[in-house]
Amino acid sequence: MSIFKQLEKAAEGDSIPLEEAIAALPWNDAGLLPAIAQQHDSGEVLMLAWMNEAALRETLATGRVCYWSRSRQSLWRKGESSGQVQRLVELRFDCDGDTILCRVDQTGPACHTGRRDCFYLKVDGDRVVIDKAPLIDPEELYGK
Repeated sequence: MSIFKQLEKAAEGDSIPLEEAIAALPWNDAGLLPAIAQQHDSGEVLMLAWMNEAALRETLATGRVCYWSRSRQSLWRKGESSGQVQRLVELRFDCDGDTILCRVDQTGPACHTGRRDCFYLKVDGDRVVIDKAPLIDPEELYGK
């Protein structure tokens, strides 16, 4: 039985060693887990990215959120090129251990489009509506 299954019946306040939890994480075939970034004080969902074990450990060690870039095949320290960093406030695993929740303090926009979050495409009936404007021109963020 997985440690996460065992934890379903644990009492509030019970705990296990972090290393035991990390060892039990069900990484996918690429060695990744989805990681949701949520603004810690408002609850706003900012983005979804991916973490491998190295990104998770760096995030926990530094307090600055680090992801795995599937397109670049390298660690991606959020804000390293844009300056729009995510400071980790709290990290959680979901009940199965197959999703990471990073409660963060986001500096500026979280999305590469310059928008506050990546979820600006709203389904409205038979249309998809852009419901947020960029806060900053992406060319200013990335110099493109």
